[in-house]
Amino acid sequence: MPTWLIVVLVIVVLLVLWVISTYNSLVSLRNKVKDQWAQIDTVLKRRFDLIPNLVETVKGYAKHESETLEAVIAARNTYVSASAPEDQMKADGELTKAISKLFALSEAYPELKANENFNSLQKELSETEDKIQYARQFYNDIVRKYNTKRETFPTVLIAGMLGFKEVNFFEASAEERQNVQVKF
Repeated sequence: MPTWLIVVLVIVVLLVLWVISTYNSLVSLRNKVKDQWAQIDTVLKRRFDLIPNLVETVKGYAKHESETLEAVIAARNTYVSASAPEDQMKADGELTKAISKLFALSEAYPELKANENFNSLQKELSETEDKIQYARQFYNDIVRKYNTKRETFPTVLIAGMLGFKEVNFFEASAEERQNVQVKF
């Protein structure tokens, strides 16, 4: 067997091994992105389970604040009906804003603020919000790793041919960046 043929075969084998390795690492990162999205979804589910209890507690004290309560329920329902991650991210921003208004309401109602059930639910929801923030941060870290791997040369050549698409970061909406203002 001629030497040049052996060199060509070795190069081809190395190239095939590199393609396989690159593909496997992209698949691994893509699956981590999906896993982290599922983690966010799990924590958001906990948040949604707490919201009806919190709203019912507030209803008893703040009957005339139905607009805020309806906004919380509407935002919760919007998330539940969203199917794409992008729609879920947008609905989550609306829900975060509505929950912030709901917590701000407690400042105007001292008897609500003193209610043990409300305080317990508010604490659980606050802890859940912290978990959501952590899950979002970890999701964005994985998305960054995936997108960086997908976009760097020479991986970009294989990623494009094999259909690996860019994944969006979980970003705060413009409304989430603003302070909550409750006016009475």
